[in-house]
Amino acid sequence: MDFGTDFKPVTVQPQEIEGLSFQMITEEMGEHSFSELEYKIVQRIIHASADFELGRSLVFHPRAIEAGISAILQGKPIIADVRMVEAGIAKERIQRYGGEVRVHISDSDVMEEAKALGTTRAIMATRKACAQAPGGIYVIGNAPTALLELIRLVKEGAAQPGLVIGMPVGFVSAAESKDELRKLDIPYITNIGRKGGSTIVVAAVNALSLLADRRAAGELN
Repeated sequence: MDFGTDFKPVTVQPQEIEGLSFQMITEEMGEHSFSELEYKIVQRIIHASADFELGRSLVFHPRAIEAGISAILQGKPIIADVRMVEAGIAKERIQRYGGEVRVHISDSDVMEEAKALGTTRAIMATRKACAQAPGGIYVIGNAPTALLELIRLVKEGAAQPGLVIGMPVGFVSAAESKDELRKLDIPYITNIGRKGGSTIVVAAVNALSLLADRRAAGELN
């Protein structure tokens, strides 16, 4: 792409670029009803997507932010629905508190059981995670079936997530799975509609881990 000989970037320093981006986001976002800490998540998601409609569609359970910070500081695992989510999470911030990022979608037992039962790997991966990781943060950006299965297990008392970040993208059951999540009285971060995806849920997790760092440093009550 030819920007012309007169084009000059505002800055090439990463921290300056991020700071300027956040300033532009705040100016364009204008008035909103998010709390101060909720807005930290919203801001990161808009920064990752350049999508203000998506940012404004975010919905937070009243206990979501505190639940997420507490889970990270307690070393609870983060369970991702796919490898793309796992790859984007800033693992060093999770690991310093004893946590880890898990993804079971490609586990051999998950694939075998999914084939035997004629169901999706996402569903079987969710069942495996729920049996092994009570109190964990469940991060779903791609598989509505994983979110629907998690909701079913919560209703049956077979899953006790510390926080659900559920924003699968797509056309089949994506919006509907989020509608069902918002009916539960458990900590969640989600959005309204079809939008979502790996980069979106990763941005939410990374924003939460930054807040956890601030809490650990005594900068956040």
